[in-house]
Amino acid sequence: MNRSLYSVCGMCSVRCPIRVEVTDERINWIEGNPNVPGIEHSLCARGSSGISLLYDFERLQYPMIRIGPRGSGQFKRASWEEAFKYVAEAIGNIQSQYGKKSLALVDRGAGLFGEIQRVFLRSIGSPNYFSHDDFCRKNVDLAYQTLLGYGRPEVGYDFSNTKHMVFYGRNALESLGVREANNIIKALSNGARLTYLDVRVSKTATKATKFLQIRPGTDYAFNLALIHVILRENLFDREFVERFITGLPELENFIKPYTPDWAEKETGIPSYEIVELAKQLSADKPKVILYPGWFAARTMNYFYNARSIIILNALLGSIEQKGGLILAKTPKEVGAKGLNSLLERVPAPQEKRIEAEEGEGFLYDGAGHILHLFRAIKTGQPYPIKGLFVMRYDPFAGITHKDIQELLNGLDLLVAIDTNYSSTAWYADVVLPESTYLERDDMIGMQRGAKPTLIMRRKAINPLYDTKGKWEIFTGLAKACGFGDYMPYESIEDIWNYQLEGTGIKIEEFEKTGQVALCKDPLMYSRDDLRFKTKSQKIEILSEKMVEREVPYFLEFQSPPKPDIEKGEFKLVFGRIAVHTHVQTHNNKYLNEIIPENDLWINDQVAKQLGIKDGDIIEISSDDYSAKIRAKVTPFIHPETVFMYRGFENEVPFKTRSFGKGVNEGRFLKGAFEKMAYGSHTGVLFENFIKVRKA
Repeated sequence: MNRSLYSVCGMCSVRCPIRVEVTDERINWIEGNPNVPGIEHSLCARGSSGISLLYDFERLQYPMIRIGPRGSGQFKRASWEEAFKYVAEAIGNIQSQYGKKSLALVDRGAGLFGEIQRVFLRSIGSPNYFSHDDFCRKNVDLAYQTLLGYGRPEVGYDFSNTKHMVFYGRNALESLGVREANNIIKALSNGARLTYLDVRVSKTATKATKFLQIRPGTDYAFNLALIHVILRENLFDREFVERFITGLPELENFIKPYTPDWAEKETGIPSYEIVELAKQLSADKPKVILYPGWFAARTMNYFYNARSIIILNALLGSIEQKGGLILAKTPKEVGAKGLNSLLERVPAPQEKRIEAEEGEGFLYDGAGHILHLFRAIKTGQPYPIKGLFVMRYDPFAGITHKDIQELLNGLDLLVAIDTNYSSTAWYADVVLPESTYLERDDMIGMQRGAKPTLIMRRKAINPLYDTKGKWEIFTGLAKACGFGDYMPYESIEDIWNYQLEGTGIKIEEFEKTGQVALCKDPLMYSRDDLRFKTKSQKIEILSEKMVEREVPYFLEFQSPPKPDIEKGEFKLVFGRIAVHTHVQTHNNKYLNEIIPENDLWINDQVAKQLGIKDGDIIEISSDDYSAKIRAKVTPFIHPETVFMYRGFENEVPFKTRSFGKGVNEGRFLKGAFEKMAYGSHTGVLFENFIKVRKA
C-alpha cells in the first residue's frame, strides 16, 4: 500500500516543510514540500538522511534509569510508567525541600512546537524555563527588542527581492535553511550584491560579490565606521529616519570618533572599502539587508554589534520594505483568530525566574538566561536549582566538560529527553526517548511572517521502538506528578482541536498541503501605516527597555587582545557545516560517511612558521585540555585565527560510527559560562585562545 503525507522535517531547527512517501508502512522517500515557495521539492543532505535516523538501531530505544555513577553509562531499562513514577517522586522530594522554583527546564528553543514542555513546567509551579538561546541568537533577539519592540523570530528577510546583502560570518549556505539558501542564490542570479565579512572564506564567501577578511572580534568596529560614513555623507534614507527613528542626535555624537581610518587599524579592512560599501548600500537602498544572522554568542560586544547592524538597516530605510526586512504580522492583523495557547489553562507561577531576582544592568526575556541558570546550579544563588530537565539540548557541546560535570553533579535530578544519545543523556539520572519526527505528531505551530501560516507535523509511521512523542512524554509526567487536570489530553487530536477552537479551521484542511495560511496575500504596511512595538511606536536608539534595565545605549569599542602567534597561540572560532547539525547528526550512517571528523583550519604563512604542513597531525591545547587533530593549511583564514567545524568527538560508546572521532570545540571553552556579554548577559564563545604545535 502506497501513501504520502505532508509534515515538517526535524533534522535541524529550521523545520523545513516536507512530503513523505510510505510503502507498506516503510518510509522510502522524503522531499521538500512542493507547495511551499522557496522549497519546491528541495531538501538538504540532513533532511534527506532522516530515513537513516529513523531506522538507526544506535538511537535511544526505551526509557532508562541510571544505576551506576553519573557518566558511567550504567542504566537499566524501564517501562514508561516506572520512569514517570521515578521522576515524579524525585520532583516531590526536591520541591518539598527547596520549593517549587527549584526545578528548571532547558531546551533547544520552544519554536514551532515547543509550548508543551512549558505547560508541564508551569503545571509543577516552576517559572524556570530556559532555551539555549544564550549560546545562539539571543543577542540579536534582544537587539531587535530594544530597537523595534519585535523579537528576532518576528523579523523576516526578503532575500529574493533584495539588491544588496551584507553578511557578518553568517555562513548561510552551510547553515543551510533550504528556503533561505534558495532565495539568496535567486537574488544573486538576479544581479544582487553580497558583501561578506568573516575571518575565513566559507562556502557562502565563495558566492559573494566581495569578501572582506576581518580581524577576529572587530565586526563592531567595522559597523561603527559604516554608520559614521552614512551619517557624515548624508547617505541615509532621510524620510524614513525623520519619521521613524528617535535618538539620532545622540547616535551622531557617539559615532564621531569612529572614522574609517580608525576602523582600518582595528579591522584590517582598508578605509576606502568601508566608504565604498556605504555608498553602494545608499545607492541600493531601501532594498538592502544587513543580516545579523542567528549565532550571536561570539564576543563580549556582540549585543551592541547586533544593535549596530539593525541601526544600519533603519538608517537605510530597509525595514518593512520589499527586498529588505519584513515584520511578522499577528493573526489579528490579518483578520484571523490565532491558535489557542495551552499555557492559558495553567496558572502562571507566583515566583520569579532566576535572573529576575538578579537585579538590573542587563536585559532578559521570556526564554530565560541559561548562564544564570548554570550559575544558580553551581552557587545556589539567588536560590538553589536541584532538578533539571534537558530537552533536545546538550550543554556539553557549548561549555567545557569539566565545568558542566561540576554543575550537573550539584543536581539531585537530571532528566534527558532526546531522540539521540547525547553526552547529557549519558550523564543523566533518567533518559526519556522521544520518537523521531517521522514517528510522532506534534502540536500545531505558527510560522510567522507577512503571511502567518499554521503548520502541522504528522507522523508517517508508528514508532519502531518504545519511544513517545513529546506531547505524550509531558502529559505523562504531569499526570504522574498529580497535575493531569492541567494537561487532560488523551490524543494529539485533543490538543489540535483545542488549539483550533474558534479559528474556523479543521484538522482535515492540513491534509491538502500540510499548511493553512491565515490570509490570502502577505500583509505589508506602507510608511503611512507603519508602527513599531516600542513605547513610542518608533525605532528607539535610546531604548525605553534599556532605560528600565539600566543598560547603556552605546558601548565604546575596546580593541580585542591579540594572540601571540609566534608562540603558536590563536583565537579559536568554530561553525556549522552543511552536512551536520551541531552535535545531533554525526552518528547518522549516511552523513558520517560524508564527513566523519573535523580538522583545524590554520593560515598557510603561520603554519609554515610553525613547521606545519597540510594534513599533518597537530596538537591543540588550552589551559586544561589538549587533543590531536589534522591540520587544514589554507591561505583563506585570518592569521590570528584557527577554525574547526563544531560538534564532533562523540563520547557515547553506543554511537559507534562517531565515537571518539574528531575534536569537540567545547572542551577548549573553559570558563565560558562565567563570561557574560555586555548589556545582555548572553554567552561568549569566541573569546578563547588555544595553542597549536606539530604533534
